[in-house]
Amino acid sequence: MSSTSSNPTHSTLSSYGWDDAWADAFAPCAAEGLLPGRVVRVDRGQCDVVTVDGVVRADTAFVTPHDPLRVVCTGDWVAVDPEGGSPRYVRTYLPRRTAFVRSTSSKRSEGQILAANVDHAIVAVSLAAELDLARIERFLALAWESGAQPVVVLTKADLVPDPVTLAYLVQDVETAAPGVPVLPVSAEQGEGLDVLGAVVSGGTAVLLGQSGAGKSTLANALLGEDVMGVQAIRDVDGKGRHTTTTRNLLALPGGGVLIDTPGLRGVGLWDAGSGVDQVFAEIAELAEECRFHDCAHESEPGCAVLAALGSGELPERRLESYRKLMRENQRIVAKTDARLRAEMRKEWKRRDAMGKAAMEAKRGGLR
Repeated sequence: MSSTSSNPTHSTLSSYGWDDAWADAFAPCAAEGLLPGRVVRVDRGQCDVVTVDGVVRADTAFVTPHDPLRVVCTGDWVAVDPEGGSPRYVRTYLPRRTAFVRSTSSKRSEGQILAANVDHAIVAVSLAAELDLARIERFLALAWESGAQPVVVLTKADLVPDPVTLAYLVQDVETAAPGVPVLPVSAEQGEGLDVLGAVVSGGTAVLLGQSGAGKSTLANALLGEDVMGVQAIRDVDGKGRHTTTTRNLLALPGGGVLIDTPGLRGVGLWDAGSGVDQVFAEIAELAEECRFHDCAHESEPGCAVLAALGSGELPERRLESYRKLMRENQRIVAKTDARLRAEMRKEWKRRDAMGKAAMEAKRGGLR
């Protein structure tokens, strides 16, 4: 008999993602008599934790550091008091395997963790509105950086009845999402849900997207019941109100768990350089052929990226989107890394000097 079937903790929490590796990581906490559990919801300094005793309310006062990226988050595996009053207390949480982080919209440019220990990041995009490929690329950069496997779900596919048009829309998204499955789904008609269900059944999935993207409807379809509230979409702009106000972790009937999130208005990057490179894999590959290893792909001689742009191999929209995300990411990283700030200032001065030298040479040639 396997340890999973013989261990009561395994049998109770396995549907929430508990496995032998988590059990090994929890061993020191178990020796202290603490109880393992997974955070299914966080609000106002307290959280709901699913344990072998059921869902318990726990206070996070002992694990509330100044670093906002280290606060307890939906999806965390934690150690709570084995018994006592309500709420109990979270004593610690286990090291995260993955974490989906974005930059806040505040001027302090802090990071905000949205979900922890996620295997699949589902980016929901509504076909009720015109596709915003740049926003999809932004979501995907954060998804890749988190360590999860991104999946783009084109919701409300029933609004595009022409299969040829739908195929073109899928193809457009695929060009902006290399290496990422793109699934057209209609939660209303049940189309595509079997494929998506198979993808998310093997682990933890987080559902991301703008308000009105159909996340709550999609979550209900995957859960097989109306757990998440759904509000009507405005006819004027295809947008809806936020129907999810907290991040909730729910077990799926076909296996796996789903974390539903509120609609995200702002999706700022947070130290997502490698994620951006994965979204723009073709540019990263071209950059390896540039004459200079630190080529900025602006006006340098021997730039393979600019050559591909000139030949039509690389669409201008992709390069502009890449440049925008890289600039944004460099700014956010520079705000938290003094050494990088100094390097960036040095690089700006070098390029400024090169530009002035080029202008002087050009004037000299005109004399």
